[in-house]
Amino acid sequence: MKTIILASASPRRRELLEKTGLRFEVEPSNYEENIDSGLGPHVFARKISLEKAKVVAGKHRNAVVIAADTFIVSGNQMLGKPHTENEARKMLGALNRKPHSVITGFSIIDTDTNKTLSRSVETRVYFRKLTPAEIDAYVKSKEPLEKAGGYAIQGLGAVIVEKIEGDYFNVIGLPLSALVEALKEFGITVL
Repeated sequence: MKTIILASASPRRRELLEKTGLRFEVEPSNYEENIDSGLGPHVFARKISLEKAKVVAGKHRNAVVIAADTFIVSGNQMLGKPHTENEARKMLGALNRKPHSVITGFSIIDTDTNKTLSRSVETRVYFRKLTPAEIDAYVKSKEPLEKAGGYAIQGLGAVIVEKIEGDYFNVIGLPLSALVEALKEFGITVL
């Protein structure tokens, strides 16, 4: 049996993959991404996830490496993670009252055969109308920091989301259904 490695530092991705019942190890990738790539959002998401997977795959034999990257698209702008409260406030203000897309690219590499697969999943998210005071209160909770788009739907951010269209787990950072289907191509089954 090959070792499954999740190439991610995200505790949310680890928790999501644990839901599948698969046994796996975690080894964060140190790939440095640049969001100003000029690529379309789906191509960009697949490229970044593949580069993250390659960094970890190069260190292992007899393994299947899974990596992912999630970001937000609002209009023609790709949004990453805010690092300061001011960045989070601006990001949430820009997303307020407008639908946006959460795109996660994921890649799988078999280190023995070099078989590689990259896919991306898109979920539409709609915020309810937020007041400036609500945005400030949410930012002060510190939850928006280091989260794609400046919110966490699985946390307090649940109260600002009016509805979604698509995979809920994708918004958290790992589209489980699509990933489990893709793993079948590597001989790994969950059900």
